[in-house]
Order: sequence, then C-alpha cells, then structure tokens
Amino acid sequence: MSETPRDSSAAVSADAFKAALRAWASGVTIVTTQHSAGPYGMTASAFSSVSADPPRILVCINRSTSCFSYVDEAGVFAVNILGDSQQALSNRFAMVPGPERFDGVPFAASPKTGSPWLEGAAASLDCRVVSRHDEGTHAIFIGEVLATRASDDTPLVYWNRGYRRPSEALPADDAS
Repeated sequence: MSETPRDSSAAVSADAFKAALRAWASGVTIVTTQHSAGPYGMTASAFSSVSADPPRILVCINRSTSCFSYVDEAGVFAVNILGDSQQALSNRFAMVPGPERFDGVPFAASPKTGSPWLEGAAASLDCRVVSRHDEGTHAIFIGEVLATRASDDTPLVYWNRGYRRPSEALPADDAS
C-alpha cells in the first residue's frame, strides 16, 4: 500500500485539534509497569479495546516520557481503570515526579506480569506487549490481555478539561 503524501499546511493546529478533542469524553486510566528501577506509572486517557478474540487493548504513550522507556524495555504493563473516587490518584500520577508517584499508594503485583494493580481501581488489565507502532510524538502499544479484575464501581471520566461522573444510563428508546 502506498502512502499518500502529506501536505503539512493542510493539517490543523495542535490547539485546534485539542479543542475538538475536548468534546470526547474518555475514561481515566493509570498505565503501570514493573521496571528494574521499581514500579512506574502515568495517567493516560488514550486507551481502547482492540479485539475480544484474542483479547487485545492499546495504550498511547508519549515517547519522550520515562513511562514509554520502561514499558518498552519491560515488554509488560497494566492498565488500571480508575473509579470515580480516584481523581486525586489521577492527578498524582499526572503531576508528581516519576518515582515518587507510588509513595504511599497501595498496589499489588498483577498475577501474570507483576505490573502494579492499583488498589480501588474499577478494573485492571495485565498485559504483555505484542506490538508497538510509532506515530508522531507517541507510541501505540498493543497489549495481549493476560489477566483482568473488575468491580461494579463507577468509572472516572474526563471531558472538556475536567473530571466528570457519568450520570445513570438512560433506558433505550422502545422502537415498538
């Protein structure tokens, strides 16, 4: 397949792109890995299901971050889907310097890879990297899901520059 040449003058600005994406509500996750330097993690909203059979997910991580290097080297990671009471934890993993993010944060080693599963997460997925794709400033890691845990907790949602709590699901319209 041949690539279509890009005309960078036709691309939208980063600010316009970010403004448009503020309309997209996303769940909030903390991606973690176990590295020789110890546990490491970062807040991420770029997470998605890829396939149910075989079970695959993706996370996007900026290649300039330590988390990128640690996941790339370790070849394993966990995705911790935060519950609606974990806003402070999301902020901590987004703002506190790397190694100090885990200070006082309760977690357990995931059953297959040993990546940190954060206590109180609405769900966690234990993954082995099966592929990596570089795009712009980020790498897309595709993970084979080796183990999961889940609760009935309400997820933490980020939309339009702020954390939100999803409202009760509305019943579907009756088509009959």
